Parts: sequence; structure tokens; C-alpha cells
Amino acid sequence: LNSFACPSRRSSGRSSPPPSAPRARVDRVAVPESARPASMADGDEPPQRVEIEAGGDTSAATFTLHNEDHTIGNSLRYVLNKDPQVSFVGYSVPHPSEPKMNLRIQTVGPSATTVLHGALGTLYEITAHTKETFERALEDFKAKQER
Repeated sequence: LNSFACPSRRSSGRSSPPPSAPRARVDRVAVPESARPASMADGDEPPQRVEIEAGGDTSAATFTLHNEDHTIGNSLRYVLNKDPQVSFVGYSVPHPSEPKMNLRIQTVGPSATTVLHGALGTLYEITAHTKETFERALEDFKAKQER
């Protein structure tokens, strides 16, 4: 994860395992029923959207988000960098023709999964506020145009 890597403002005193260290666990998170494509037949297995690669320590993990790109990567990196529990966050898109994004998170306490979940919630709130603000401004603009 060398592109767009952002080290934290403070060091946790721990070092990360070398890049050649074996991965201890890979979890897969399934797509919820409501997010399945309409073309998917009943009984078909939904595509995996997130893969989690974690070592022996839950405070560090690499998440692979499928069918995502710099839009969500940079937004998540920004929100996670604001969290004082995050010691490192970085993301990369391996290749423009590969529809996936890798997100590396290291924390100083809670699990990386918990911190990512919180950041996704924060990002959702930010986008909902932005949408509401835009829609109000659009209504005001249209009302002024009608006068």
C-alpha cells in the first residue's frame, strides 16, 4: 500500500509485520439481500464485496473492497485520519482495470474492523447531510426562478 499512504501524526510504538509475513486469516463479508443485483437468480451466491486480511493482532488489517475506487478510498482515508484511535491508514488501487481497492488500517486500541465500521457510519452521515443541503439549495433556487 504505497500510494496515498498517510502515516499518523503520532506513533504507537509498534511496528508492523514485514510485507512478506504470512496472512493469518481471510474473512469474507457477504452482500446483504437488499443489495443483490436484480439479475441474480434465487439461490445464486452473491458476490463478495469486502475481504479482510488480518494478522494475529486485530488492531491492524487490510480490507479489499471490490468494485470500489479512489472515490470511496480517499473519502475513507480522510475520515479515518481524523480518528485519534487510528495510527495509520492508507489505500491503493492496484490497477485501473482491476475493480478493487485495498485499505490498510492500524489502530492504537480497538480492532481495525470496528474503526472501519465507525468511519463508514461517519461517511454515511456526511453524505446524507451533503445531499440534504444540496436538495434544499436546489429547491430554493427553483423557487427563486419561478418568481
